[in-house]
Amino acid sequence: MITGRCLCGGVRWSASKPASAVHHCHCGMCRRWTGAAFATLVWFPRSAVHWTGEPTVFRSSPIAVRTHCGLCGTPLSLGYDSRDDIAFAVGSLEDPQSVTPTHHYGVEGRLPWVDIGRDLPVRITKERW
Repeated sequence: MITGRCLCGGVRWSASKPASAVHHCHCGMCRRWTGAAFATLVWFPRSAVHWTGEPTVFRSSPIAVRTHCGLCGTPLSLGYDSRDDIAFAVGSLEDPQSVTPTHHYGVEGRLPWVDIGRDLPVRITKERW
């Protein structure tokens, strides 16, 4: 089981199945959501996820919602309306070293000074806003 939480501990999550993907996302929306140069996301089937506490939900685009803790502001999850999986910010994991990114996404937005995982495969963003 993989578990995570926000900074204050008011919202916790767990996944009862293994991650289906882990990647670094360089799109502008993920940068703004996390306040960082990129987001590292880990994906699980929605059916395997259990929440304790209520995250605040924000519709960040016509096709997706993001969650965060309403008290401390920690970014928690990203879910696309049309998909049966959900991504969590790796920074929210209790044991972040338990996952390893396998690729980069949204590389057209990668900042030139971001020097991480240079040998990983890259993918461009499918949707533009």
